Amino acid sequence: MTKPVVIVGASMGGLRAAEALRRFGYLGPITAIGDEPYAPYNRPPLSKDVLKGEVSHEAVAFAQRPATADVNWVLGTRVASADVANRTVTDDTGLVHPYSALIIATGLRPKRLQVANGDLAGRHVVRTLDDAIALRAELVPGSNVVILGAGFIGCEVAATARLLGCSVTVVAPGSNPINRPLGRVLAAEIKRRHEAEGVQFRMKSTVVDLVGEDRVAGVILDSGEVLPCDVFIEAIGSHANTEWLEGNDLDLTDGVLTDGALRAVRTDGSVVENVFAVGDVARFANPIFDSIPRRVEHWNIPTDSAKRVGQVLAAQLAGEDTEALLAETFAPIPSFWSDQYDIHLLAFGLLGLADEIKLLHGEVQGDCVFGYYRESKMVGVAGIGMRSTVQGYRSEFKLEG
Repeated sequence: MTKPVVIVGASMGGLRAAEALRRFGYLGPITAIGDEPYAPYNRPPLSKDVLKGEVSHEAVAFAQRPATADVNWVLGTRVASADVANRTVTDDTGLVHPYSALIIATGLRPKRLQVANGDLAGRHVVRTLDDAIALRAELVPGSNVVILGAGFIGCEVAATARLLGCSVTVVAPGSNPINRPLGRVLAAEIKRRHEAEGVQFRMKSTVVDLVGEDRVAGVILDSGEVLPCDVFIEAIGSHANTEWLEGNDLDLTDGVLTDGALRAVRTDGSVVENVFAVGDVARFANPIFDSIPRRVEHWNIPTDSAKRVGQVLAAQLAGEDTEALLAETFAPIPSFWSDQYDIHLLAFGLLGLADEIKLLHGEVQGDCVFGYYRESKMVGVAGIGMRSTVQGYRSEFKLEG
């Protein structure tokens, strides 16, 4: 029997990869291995609308299409290691899974704060469905919530906690929330709107330890100030889940380095022709911007990268000549959105690359659109409201020539 295509990671990227393989004509076996016990589901709503209501798998589950009904989903199982030379992966039960091709879709895991008194109940992150279920149970009216980190997840959870009646304080080292991607002016406006909703900020600060016996009761800031805390949420970034790939001479400097076909690259720069990476864990160059490989944690990247992999791999497994296909440019337009109270923010591009930011439309304290430029070329656009105007700038992100 033909060895299956093995997909490690059973979230959005893994599901979209399986769908793309079928769409492009691969009819052979597919095994998808995921460490969570749930069928693939959508993560972004976990810090937004879903967290305000009853958190359940049904609320976020992706519809399963008939084309992938025969995929062998191995759930609640972690892959412990890979042997690229011998084309196998081994799970945490010791079972060995041979493959004809491997798709890496293991994504990210949250960074955690390392403090002396860290072994306390009441600490939370927001990445998985179980994380959101556990957090939702503790977001009760009157609770003192402290959020470490003022990026998009930190701000989205802050908004949700306020809407649920919690007292919320955000602690972060920067001068404004979401400052790096949005820029000072728009970030300061986001902060103003949060403060109008009752969120308190301790910017240019961090947490150095926790207070409590069995459960967190407070946090100690680097200034020495102690904040009362019933629920402590850590939103301080992520690690790429690549440890299981170590020992295979792959470039795992920051995620999995790939070429333009999303094939894994070894440390010597050569390509592993039957190993691919999709989604947050893939580090690739996007010629819309430059030749520097980057991981991009935007919501469309799992789908766009999975489509590219499915097309290339299906042709490869069918024995077709893939030279022209491999030469095609992979240049997805990164996009993301964020909902906080009545703030509906939509963005395209890589805002963090900008050396100049301009207000293009509207007023900062109302609906507005900002353009992000590097060396006078637009590299990003973001707007609060004015969705159609923001959408109109998609055509700015294209290859030269």
